[in-house]
Amino acid sequence: MLTHHRKPVCLSLMAFDLPLWSVVETAATLYDRGQDQFHLLLTEPAVQGWQEPAEASAIQTPRLLWLELSPYRVVMTMQGDGKASYRHLWQPGVYGLSRYCLQHQDLRGCEQIRLRNFTRSLLVTGKPLPNQLRIEYELWANTLRLGHYVLNLEIDED
Repeated sequence: MLTHHRKPVCLSLMAFDLPLWSVVETAATLYDRGQDQFHLLLTEPAVQGWQEPAEASAIQTPRLLWLELSPYRVVMTMQGDGKASYRHLWQPGVYGLSRYCLQHQDLRGCEQIRLRNFTRSLLVTGKPLPNQLRIEYELWANTLRLGHYVLNLEIDED
């Protein structure tokens, strides 16, 4: 049986070798899929103080982040803002795929950018529900390393 829990979360991304640090605090829905497998769905809050260009569409769709979590593999998908989407696959010791899709101005398709990520470590802690995810990885374009990153997700236990 699929069970779900509404939880406060804090998702952060930090680069070790670049001036990059981003934090999102919001509520998420955690779905227990059984056998240490979970799905986490969250809506990224609007960026405060940001105004869309005048030519941007008046209809705004929220950006949805969907994470498929297990102790062995994590897939994160972002979709829904109509301009960009991405999908990352992380698995310890494996070169996973990071795929970005940038929407054309005329809305007739998208350009894809495919990068590789090498997962140095992946840690999911907490029982029976996860309360933290930490992924340390490198992002690569062919033989060029684009940085060393840490993605951290904290799920409030209530």
